[in-house]
Amino acid sequence: MRLAIGNDHTAVEMKNEIKEYLEGKGYEVINVGTDSTVRFNYPISGYKVARMVADGEVDGGILICGTGVGISLSANKVHGIRACVCSDPYTAKLSKLHNNTNIIAFGARVIGIETAKMICDEWLNAEYEGGRHQIRIDMIKEIEETQNLEAAHD
Repeated sequence: MRLAIGNDHTAVEMKNEIKEYLEGKGYEVINVGTDSTVRFNYPISGYKVARMVADGEVDGGILICGTGVGISLSANKVHGIRACVCSDPYTAKLSKLHNNTNIIAFGARVIGIETAKMICDEWLNAEYEGGRHQIRIDMIKEIEETQNLEAAHD
Protein backbone atom coordinates (compact mmCIF):
# COMPACT_ATOMS: atom_id res chain seq x y z
CA MET A 1 0.00 0.00 0.00
CA ARG A 2 1.25 3.46 -0.96
CA LEU A 3 0.58 6.44 1.28
CA ALA A 4 1.38 10.13 0.93
CA ILE A 5 2.27 12.10 4.04
CA GLY A 6 2.30 15.87 4.35
CA ASN A 7 2.91 18.35 7.13
CA ASP A 8 3.73 21.90 8.06
CA HIS A 9 6.63 23.28 10.10
CA THR A 10 5.04 22.33 13.45
CA ALA A 11 4.94 18.64 12.60
CA VAL A 12 8.31 17.77 11.06
CA GLU A 13 9.40 15.49 13.90
CA MET A 14 6.05 13.70 14.15
CA LYS A 15 5.88 13.27 10.37
CA ASN A 16 9.33 11.68 10.32
CA GLU A 17 8.46 9.31 13.17
CA ILE A 18 5.15 8.28 11.57
CA LYS A 19 6.82 7.76 8.20
CA GLU A 20 9.49 5.54 9.75
CA TYR A 21 6.89 3.66 11.80
CA LEU A 22 4.72 2.91 8.76
CA GLU A 23 7.66 1.97 6.56
CA GLY A 24 8.67 -0.49 9.29
CA LYS A 25 5.25 -2.10 8.82
CA GLY A 26 5.81 -2.45 5.08
CA TYR A 27 3.96 0.62 3.76
CA GLU A 28 5.49 2.78 1.07
CA VAL A 29 5.29 6.36 2.37
CA ILE A 30 5.87 9.31 0.06
CA ASN A 31 6.87 12.50 1.84
CA VAL A 32 5.40 15.63 0.24
CA GLY A 33 5.63 17.77 3.36
CA THR A 34 8.31 20.10 4.58
CA ASP A 35 11.43 18.89 6.34
CA SER A 36 12.16 22.34 7.76
CA THR A 37 10.92 24.01 10.92
CA VAL A 38 10.83 27.34 9.08
CA ARG A 39 7.25 28.59 8.75
CA PHE A 40 5.49 26.59 6.01
CA ASN A 41 1.92 27.04 4.83
CA TYR A 42 -0.04 23.84 5.44
CA PRO A 43 -2.39 24.25 2.42
CA ILE A 44 0.55 23.35 0.18
CA SER A 45 0.98 19.91 1.77
CA GLY A 46 -2.76 19.42 2.23
CA TYR A 47 -3.36 19.99 -1.45
CA LYS A 48 -0.41 17.85 -2.63
CA VAL A 49 -1.51 14.84 -0.59
CA ALA A 50 -5.16 15.28 -1.57
CA ARG A 51 -4.30 15.58 -5.26
CA MET A 52 -2.21 12.38 -5.10
CA VAL A 53 -5.08 10.52 -3.43
CA ALA A 54 -7.72 11.89 -5.79
CA ASP A 55 -5.58 11.04 -8.83
CA GLY A 56 -4.99 7.47 -7.60
CA GLU A 57 -1.23 7.90 -7.27
CA VAL A 58 -1.47 6.66 -3.68
CA ASP A 59 -3.98 4.61 -1.70
CA GLY A 60 -4.43 7.11 1.12
CA GLY A 61 -2.95 10.08 2.88
CA ILE A 62 -1.83 11.28 6.29
CA LEU A 63 -1.68 14.97 7.13
CA ILE A 64 -0.18 16.60 10.21
CA CYS A 65 -0.13 20.25 11.27
CA GLY A 66 -0.49 21.90 14.66
CA THR A 67 -4.08 20.73 15.21
CA GLY A 68 -4.84 18.78 12.02
CA VAL A 69 -7.71 21.14 11.28
CA GLY A 70 -6.22 23.58 8.77
CA ILE A 71 -4.42 20.96 6.72
CA SER A 72 -7.53 18.74 6.55
CA LEU A 73 -9.68 21.71 5.48
CA SER A 74 -7.25 22.27 2.60
CA ALA A 75 -7.41 18.61 1.57
CA ASN A 76 -11.20 18.54 1.70
CA LYS A 77 -11.36 21.25 -0.99
CA VAL A 78 -10.20 18.63 -3.51
CA HIS A 79 -13.12 16.76 -5.04
CA GLY A 80 -13.30 13.13 -4.00
CA ILE A 81 -11.42 13.68 -0.76
CA ARG A 82 -12.87 12.73 2.59
CA ALA A 83 -10.29 13.84 5.16
CA CYS A 84 -10.99 13.53 8.86
CA VAL A 85 -9.18 15.02 11.84
CA CYS A 86 -8.65 12.29 14.42
CA SER A 87 -7.46 12.77 17.98
CA ASP A 88 -8.22 9.21 19.02
CA PRO A 89 -8.02 5.75 17.43
CA TYR A 90 -11.76 5.07 17.64
CA THR A 91 -12.63 8.09 15.48
CA ALA A 92 -10.01 7.03 12.94
CA LYS A 93 -11.45 3.53 12.73
CA LEU A 94 -15.05 4.70 12.38
CA SER A 95 -14.10 7.35 9.84
CA LYS A 96 -12.98 4.52 7.54
CA LEU A 97 -15.75 2.06 8.45
CA HIS A 98 -18.61 4.53 7.97
CA ASN A 99 -17.26 7.43 5.89
CA ASN A 100 -14.65 5.68 3.76
CA THR A 101 -12.15 8.41 4.55
CA ASN A 102 -9.17 8.45 2.25
CA ILE A 103 -7.07 10.86 4.34
CA ILE A 104 -6.61 11.20 8.07
CA ALA A 105 -5.17 14.20 9.84
CA PHE A 106 -4.00 14.90 13.35
CA GLY A 107 -2.28 17.61 15.31
CA ALA A 108 1.31 17.48 16.48
CA ARG A 109 0.36 19.99 19.19
CA VAL A 110 -2.67 17.95 20.25
CA ILE A 111 -1.63 14.30 20.48
CA GLY A 112 1.55 12.38 21.26
CA ILE A 113 3.42 10.07 18.94
CA GLU A 114 2.05 6.84 20.42
CA THR A 115 -1.53 8.03 19.95
CA ALA A 116 -0.64 9.06 16.39
CA LYS A 117 0.67 5.55 15.71
CA MET A 118 -2.52 3.99 17.11
CA ILE A 119 -4.63 6.32 14.97
CA CYS A 120 -2.72 5.25 11.86
CA ASP A 121 -3.01 1.57 12.75
CA GLU A 122 -6.76 1.70 13.38
CA TRP A 123 -7.40 3.65 10.19
CA LEU A 124 -5.20 1.47 8.01
CA ASN A 125 -6.63 -1.77 9.40
CA ALA A 126 -10.27 -0.73 9.04
CA GLU A 127 -12.29 -1.51 5.90
CA TYR A 128 -15.22 0.49 4.62
CA GLU A 129 -18.50 -1.26 5.44
CA GLY A 130 -20.53 0.15 2.54
CA GLY A 131 -24.22 -0.71 2.72
CA ARG A 132 -26.27 1.93 4.50
CA HIS A 133 -23.21 4.19 4.71
CA GLN A 134 -22.93 4.40 0.92
CA ILE A 135 -26.07 6.55 0.80
CA ARG A 136 -24.23 9.26 2.74
CA ILE A 137 -21.08 8.97 0.64
CA ASP A 138 -23.27 9.38 -2.46
CA MET A 139 -24.84 12.48 -0.90
CA ILE A 140 -21.40 13.98 -0.34
CA LYS A 141 -20.49 13.25 -3.97
CA GLU A 142 -23.72 14.92 -5.07
CA ILE A 143 -22.77 18.07 -3.16
CA GLU A 144 -19.42 18.10 -4.99
CA GLU A 145 -21.11 17.61 -8.37
CA THR A 146 -23.64 20.35 -7.64
CA GLN A 147 -20.78 22.75 -6.90
CA ASN A 148 -19.15 21.79 -10.21
CA LEU A 149 -22.36 22.62 -12.06
CA GLU A 150 -22.84 25.88 -10.17
CA ALA A 151 -19.26 26.92 -10.93
CA ALA A 152 -19.77 26.15 -14.63
CA HIS A 153 -22.77 28.51 -14.72
CA ASP A 154 -21.01 31.42 -12.97
